Amino acid sequence: MDEIGNIITLPKHFDPRGNLTVAEQLKDIPFELSRAYWVYDVPGGESRGGHAHKECVEFIIAVSGAFHVTLDDGRQKKTYLLNHPWQGLLVRTGIWRTLDDFSSGAVCLVLASHPYDEDDYLYEYDEFLEYVSSLRRPAPCDGQKTAAQ
Repeated sequence: MDEIGNIITLPKHFDPRGNLTVAEQLKDIPFELSRAYWVYDVPGGESRGGHAHKECVEFIIAVSGAFHVTLDDGRQKKTYLLNHPWQGLLVRTGIWRTLDDFSSGAVCLVLASHPYDEDDYLYEYDEFLEYVSSLRRPAPCDGQKTAAQ
């Protein structure tokens, strides 16, 4: 099974005064950062996410506490436990994500490759499945007619 998400371990600098972790664009994270946001105070039993992106790549980190991230590429699903502030989950485009099972005090930091753009989001699961299915269809060869022609 191909991985639909990648856990990346970030540099962890040990210090008796407290540890420090760094995430640098194009070095530790394989894209340029355009936006950062964080989710916190998620009530018990609630989920976040529930969408996919057409263009934006995200790196999700549990900077405090723990939560699960379920990724779905339309063919397979995989759930990741994020509970280390020195690790993050790289989520490519065209991947449906749901975040749930937040521990008390959990903080989810997301580093994003693009600024917020409502048109980049796929919020309906059926629309997402249609979108990823269209990406997998081979393009017709020159001279061949498609079913729509």
